[in-house]
Amino acid sequence: MTNASAPNDQSSTVVHLVRHGEVHNPDGVLYGRRSGYHLSDLGRQMAERVAEHLAGRDITYVVSSPLERAQETAVPIAKSHSLDIATDERLIEAGNVFEGKAFGVGDGALKRPANWRHLTNPFRPSWGEPYIEQVVRMMSALGAARDAARGHEAVAVSHQLPIWVVRSFAERRRLWHDPRRRQCTLGSLTSFTFQGDRIVSVGYSEPARDLVPEHLLAGAHRRFGRGAVKGSKGFGA
Repeated sequence: MTNASAPNDQSSTVVHLVRHGEVHNPDGVLYGRRSGYHLSDLGRQMAERVAEHLAGRDITYVVSSPLERAQETAVPIAKSHSLDIATDERLIEAGNVFEGKAFGVGDGALKRPANWRHLTNPFRPSWGEPYIEQVVRMMSALGAARDAARGHEAVAVSHQLPIWVVRSFAERRRLWHDPRRRQCTLGSLTSFTFQGDRIVSVGYSEPARDLVPEHLLAGAHRRFGRGAVKGSKGFGA
């Protein structure tokens, strides 16, 4: 990810990976990469809160996943800094074979034996895009955002799983994990500070925390099966 035009540049640059706000998902499906899923009214409030939190920062570049919920989260952030929104396909949600299905132990895709073959390997994982492939594309997207905002700050709006996996990689943790333990709440910021091209620190903040339903806060235990909260999917979002 070295910038050939400035090989000795040791300027400090921050790239904030923002998770989008809450999505309108009344059917409680794992929406994944599907189009047509937009922010709920609460999700738009979360996006505005993130924009307020970043209003005083030296943001010079805003980029987003192509999915609607991410683009809509980026709008107030870009507007507050009088910037256009770039789109980067590498920031997209992780691929998942259960996309478009209700997901639960007693009332969703897991009750069908034909789907069990997708749950054989949590280390890869067998149900979707390999973790290492997510790391490769997200690190590339981070590098591009860093280069676009060299010496300043950038915002890149993405999705929970890719954000968590690339953070785990940067912090030298294993990539496979318990989805319930991801520290990547709706409207949260995972901030990577670069010195030149090297990541020197990773920070985390939740400017919209008071707007997030308690069961969706970082580290909260999600419930699966009958009685599961719709929209609280453990494989992405």
